[in-house]
Amino acid sequence: MIKLLLVTGDINPFNELISRLGEYDDVKLEFSASGEKALEWIASKIPVDLVIADEHLGDMTGLEFVRRLLKINPMVDSAVVSRLGHDEFHEASEGLGIMAQLPATPGREDAERLIRSISQIKGMLV
Repeated sequence: MIKLLLVTGDINPFNELISRLGEYDDVKLEFSASGEKALEWIASKIPVDLVIADEHLGDMTGLEFVRRLLKINPMVDSAVVSRLGHDEFHEASEGLGIMAQLPATPGREDAERLIRSISQIKGMLV
């Protein structure tokens, strides 16, 4: 079972991603409306394999969320929505171990890429 946590205050841009993730039998998707609540969730030792963070979470940015996540549990993989260009994003996120940069409206292909990557990391096939 792959456990994902989507952190966003607005799930509408994620509808296609959520729809595709829902097609996997071995994927469980949870939601958090704020960065603080998601960090509390992870700090309480509820298992999460991958966190997908929106660019702006209301209480912090997606990159700030990942910085704080690393201090709580550096073993949780992350993907972050960002409108920055590839090089700008790489520079802004360097050292954070972010698995993927996602577009503002992630789609089916993004979901498939994330599941492939996390499955390889976990050493399993979905």
